[in-house]
Amino acid sequence: MSRTALRICPLCEATCGLTLTIEGTRVTSARGDRDDVFSKGFICPKGASFGAVESDPDRLRTPLVRKDGDLREATWEEAFDAVAAGIRPVVERYGGDSVGVVLGNPNVHTMAGALYPPLLIGGLRTRSLFTASTVDQMPKHVSSGLLFGDANAIPVPDLDHTDHLLLIGANPLESNGSLCTAPDFPGRLKALKARGGTLTVIDPRRTRTAKLADRHIAVRPGTDALLLAAMAQVLFAEDLADLGDLAPHVQGVEELQAAVRDFTPEAVAAACDVEASVIRTLARELAAAPTAAVYGRIGSCTVPHGTLASWLVDVLNILTGNLDRPGGALFPQAATDKTPRPAGPGRGFALGRWHSRVSEHPEAKGELPLSALAEEIDTATDQGEPIRVVITVAANPVLSAPDGDRLDKALGSLDFMVCVDPYLNETSRHADVVLPPPPPSQSPHHDFAFNTLAVRNQVRYTRPAVPLEPGRMAETEILARLILAVTGMQGADPAAVDQMVIDGTLGKAVTEPHSPVHGRDPRELAAQLTGESGPERRLDMMLRLGPYGDGFGVRPDGLSLAKLLAHPHGIDLGPLRPRLPQPLKTRSGKVELLPQPIAGDLPRLREALRERSDGLVLVGRRHLRSNNSWMHNVPALTGGSNRCTLHIHPEDAERLGVRDGAAVRVKGAGGEVTAPAEVTDGVRPGVVSLPHGWGHDRPGTRLSHASTDPGVNVNQLLDGSLLDPLSGNAVLNGVPVDVAPAE
Repeated sequence: MSRTALRICPLCEATCGLTLTIEGTRVTSARGDRDDVFSKGFICPKGASFGAVESDPDRLRTPLVRKDGDLREATWEEAFDAVAAGIRPVVERYGGDSVGVVLGNPNVHTMAGALYPPLLIGGLRTRSLFTASTVDQMPKHVSSGLLFGDANAIPVPDLDHTDHLLLIGANPLESNGSLCTAPDFPGRLKALKARGGTLTVIDPRRTRTAKLADRHIAVRPGTDALLLAAMAQVLFAEDLADLGDLAPHVQGVEELQAAVRDFTPEAVAAACDVEASVIRTLARELAAAPTAAVYGRIGSCTVPHGTLASWLVDVLNILTGNLDRPGGALFPQAATDKTPRPAGPGRGFALGRWHSRVSEHPEAKGELPLSALAEEIDTATDQGEPIRVVITVAANPVLSAPDGDRLDKALGSLDFMVCVDPYLNETSRHADVVLPPPPPSQSPHHDFAFNTLAVRNQVRYTRPAVPLEPGRMAETEILARLILAVTGMQGADPAAVDQMVIDGTLGKAVTEPHSPVHGRDPRELAAQLTGESGPERRLDMMLRLGPYGDGFGVRPDGLSLAKLLAHPHGIDLGPLRPRLPQPLKTRSGKVELLPQPIAGDLPRLREALRERSDGLVLVGRRHLRSNNSWMHNVPALTGGSNRCTLHIHPEDAERLGVRDGAAVRVKGAGGEVTAPAEVTDGVRPGVVSLPHGWGHDRPGTRLSHASTDPGVNVNQLLDGSLLDPLSGNAVLNGVPVDVAPAE
């Protein structure tokens, strides 16, 4: 007997609503939920493969504990006892910083990953935090922090209402959007064109998105900040800058004008390989459009000037008056955001509050560069103890960080390692304990992070579509028990973790004058919370305290968990709206257009005007049926065009004697790999491209399908020394490589 159940897709940032068909306890198919208030039935190949992803026979079903050198199945009690025995003595002897916590990308796709890691880090009192952000979007967090005072205040393009969209380093037809949550991003771009709008794409590859564009600029990789700075210079030089209603909320315009004066189109043209006249046209079109938005993504983040490029994206939106206005770039307001405080000066955003032990990299947003993880483990200095224990949650840094071979060896030297992961992969194979979460259908879902980046305000929640399988443990309970084990409370009731958060949050809320519960009894409020579990009660609390919440009875029509459960397809909260100055947390209470760290990094950008390279440079690429290293073990999502090949332009192939389909050797500062060549004019001359997330050929893993066609690890070409200095983000694009036919 089959039935259907709703589930929000956790496989990419689009967060589409799914209707699952379930036979017994097995998901047999998935289709788009046509009644979903946000995605309205859209689905991509990843969502359609939901059942195959979660029924992968290689997914771990019970904990693994290392005994006599081998990982063996164990009970949950044995696993958490082993965690406590392995980690507590290290913490007590060497301190919390001796434990490195590594959080991978899938954390933001789960409720557990949003609710518990901050408690794990706080409980350990460790500053050794590494996440996927520093091989992805950290420059955007840093630039937002410096501009707006809040690293998570990231404006998103108003896709459904803009007249002119300029994309730089973004390929949403493959990624489905990133730092811009938009189900059916392709359909929204087509709708933009259908209503007479203009789409411009700046990318060294002629991606699927670039093919859709009205104008494609094949910029030289790594020069995004130069191009954007020249556009800003044109806006000033031709008197096109017009902040409009933004003007009262912005400071530093004159200082910015002086800072970009040298970056004329003529000065940057050779470095960018874009004609000066084209750069002027880009700036003029942006200024002339009734509404416009500039949107940059991973291609403009993972480069030597990633923070400057991310900053300049918002600078252009500000100078054209398009920040915080419909049709431009606006700040979403998620239902679980904290109660909005009154507008006014805040604490601001600081960089470098501490530094890494070996290379003294400054922290950003509380994180150290993932590129530095290996040296923090394997290098002795007089600046403190090395990392002796690593805890990973949904992370595979052996493939995602530069120089995976070095990190692979470093992980093998640890005193102890714990991995929360459904697979025995290239990283978790080193673990002393592996704690496998259940498949997605057996977990609840609410998008805490992605709703803060959504192109429309809405809220959705789905309970588990399938009961928890016997012998499984909910991911929320796994992480709660992990917190107890590493903080000396092994064996305590995991519900105490959620109750501690509830008591602390409500206790603080009643003291805040702007809170809807100011002056009330927190115990009385806690008694009103509903939900079948601690995580549900926490969600109820966040909804009720949030900007649309019922305020525990203050606004009877407001949101609560009960109201959300009564709307299984979600609740539409309306289009994005102007919010300034409320989101600003800078010390001035204004948008600080030229913050000191940015001004201090501009001389390095001026030096780039003189840099030239005649050799090949490497860029990455992504595929619609792939998401980093997660899904290569699912047959339905591999094969076809989703292959690990080196894209190379015909001119470069002919010059180097490379034949289509033949093996080529690619060498970088960190090592070399051999991959099949794919000769295509989809990349500009001088550029080669390898996808990331591949390299499934290490022994000791249980990835039976991925290992049959393992591909190569593109990050092995990097030695980890190239970083954007402000954000600590790894430079993954525009790096020099040598290419030659393999012998």
